Amino acid sequence: MKEKCYEMSEEDNSLFGIEKLNIPRSDIPAITHIDYSARVQTVHSETNPTYHSLINKFYEITGCPVLVNTSFNVRGEPIVCSPEDAFKCFMGTELDLLVIEDFVLLKNEQNQNLKEDYKDKYKLD
Repeated sequence: MKEKCYEMSEEDNSLFGIEKLNIPRSDIPAITHIDYSARVQTVHSETNPTYHSLINKFYEITGCPVLVNTSFNVRGEPIVCSPEDAFKCFMGTELDLLVIEDFVLLKNEQNQNLKEDYKDKYKLD
């Protein structure tokens, strides 16, 4: 959420080297690269009210105003491009729920015969 971002001042932006280490770092290790950088994307209530509302509700519940965005695929498979791809990937992973637009699918409510085990299908890198 844009309103929860740390705003770097002109002074912060002009720092170099060791001085930049004094700028606050993320409290969320999962989004912080080893060099303390992150690919932050902000959401504005004016431009995306639905997604902003989701993040705000998550913030109210958890105290964390951040949702992690990552590619949606399984090792060796291409990134999902359709609801069908998403459902197949969902059923072959340990995900508990899948949200597509206004639909929420719970794994335990799906036909368990549609499960596919990806664990042994692709070797590790």
